[in-house]
Amino acid sequence: MGRYLNPGKGAFEQAVNSEIFVDKTEMISYLNRVVNTEQKYVCVSRPRRFGKSMAAKMICAYYDCNADSRSLFEKCKISKVIDNKVQKWDEYLGKFDVIKLVMTDFFEEGTDADKALAKLQMSLIRDLTRKYAEVDYLDKNDLSQTLNDICCEKNTQFVVVIDEWDAIFREYKDDKEGQKKYLDFLRKWLKDNEYIALAYMTGILPIKKYGKHSALNMFDEYSMIYPMQLAPYTGFTTAEVEDLCRRYGRDYGKISDWYDGYRVSDIIPPDPEQKLLLTTGQAPEAPKYFLYSPLSVIKAIRSGYIKNYWNATETYEALQQHIDWNFDGLKEDVTVLMDGGKIPVDITGYQNDMTTFNSKDDILTMLVHLGYLGFDSDTDEVFIPNKEVLDVFKSSTKNREWTVTFRALQNSQKLLEATWKGDQKTVAVLLEAAHDKAGNKTYHSEAGLSYAVQLAYYAAQDLYTIIPELDTGKGYADLAYIPKAPKYPAMLIELKYDKDADTAISQIHRQKYPDRLELYKGNLILVGINYDRTVSNDNVEFKHHSCEIEKA
Repeated sequence: MGRYLNPGKGAFEQAVNSEIFVDKTEMISYLNRVVNTEQKYVCVSRPRRFGKSMAAKMICAYYDCNADSRSLFEKCKISKVIDNKVQKWDEYLGKFDVIKLVMTDFFEEGTDADKALAKLQMSLIRDLTRKYAEVDYLDKNDLSQTLNDICCEKNTQFVVVIDEWDAIFREYKDDKEGQKKYLDFLRKWLKDNEYIALAYMTGILPIKKYGKHSALNMFDEYSMIYPMQLAPYTGFTTAEVEDLCRRYGRDYGKISDWYDGYRVSDIIPPDPEQKLLLTTGQAPEAPKYFLYSPLSVIKAIRSGYIKNYWNATETYEALQQHIDWNFDGLKEDVTVLMDGGKIPVDITGYQNDMTTFNSKDDILTMLVHLGYLGFDSDTDEVFIPNKEVLDVFKSSTKNREWTVTFRALQNSQKLLEATWKGDQKTVAVLLEAAHDKAGNKTYHSEAGLSYAVQLAYYAAQDLYTIIPELDTGKGYADLAYIPKAPKYPAMLIELKYDKDADTAISQIHRQKYPDRLELYKGNLILVGINYDRTVSNDNVEFKHHSCEIEKA
């Protein structure tokens, strides 16, 4: 019909006719349930390569009143959805005018927000007034008024589909005023207007927040962290990838090894009669999905080459830049992740842009939305999802500085494991090496030694809550390591100068420090560490550490 009004079915039909097409049309059955309800505002955020534009084309083809798409969708899964008493699969097929926008068309380099928004409104109004030339318009320069006039006079509604909705936050990162104007425009245009039957936005980032609030609070957000009812449509599922491998003769094990790894949860299914609770005593659990990056899987299936298919985009630059910043020791966390570990993350503070970071948690949360990290919603931990993404991290961490960081982390992990095993000799050697790297100033005070020990046990910080100078009632234990999970032992570390490690252990018992951690009885490690600073620098015992370890 027009460039932006009723774009038709051609783009989706081309996808359906492609060599590899994975049918996600069942997603429309959920969207149909929210049409003309309070939940009609849908914002889907996914990384690049996860099929956002494909879904937008599909939605346009389905709802477009001029598309004549019945024969196309009759071949797809949505037509096989079992009809229920409430709604049939084709209830809204071809029932609306569709407005389709790709925001990168307007927010081009060198164009400010005012010019972009003026161009957007002018383009839409031109398409609308051409189709509905006979409508008596109150103000053809006002987009909302124009749509309202059409809705009232022609009794028609609109489905608005916005792709790359967050372009301004990625292209104009520092234009805060322009970003606010853009959000104000969207709110005025879309919120509480009868002419909107469904508003569907998709982008990489969730909706921008200011403080704890969203500027577009009428939208429900379906993200990589909480995709909710759209979880199975966020990427390719295990069943879909297995089917592709069977059809094209590819090795599923290798495909899975490289591209599997994203874990997402649906919502807890409704159980109004509480049948499961009454029969099993357990409430329903949210279905979980193992997801793959669609573009990578398709390329590997078509070519037969299993490799890293990530392209160098602004999201890759963001990964490298933010790691190099080393915000709050982010580099050390990245080494843990690259070694297969998980990092606890507080996702609540992230402001959903690419410039506002108040902690490394904000950066790690952004990397989840960009697809570089997976998120475990059960434990609130992030992790590197698969070999493909690990390969991207390796490309970002090749310089010599990272070699030193990796070596320090490996030694820290060895130190922690040696402590758990009670290997006193290894603990002493590794502490001595770490103390040397911490610098000479740390050799002249117990506080300095405490700092060096905490640095040496860096690998423990994500597994433990570390409490320096724990008040036991009869004194202060130098360092207490309280485990975040019961599978790890608690640790009490006592430090001494110019004495011996036995003296440190004796003080732990004499002052009854373990009583403060009575809950960990049987799963508690006592560590005594001594450094003798009186030994001269020509003695083999110079800067020597000793260690005693007991279990309590």
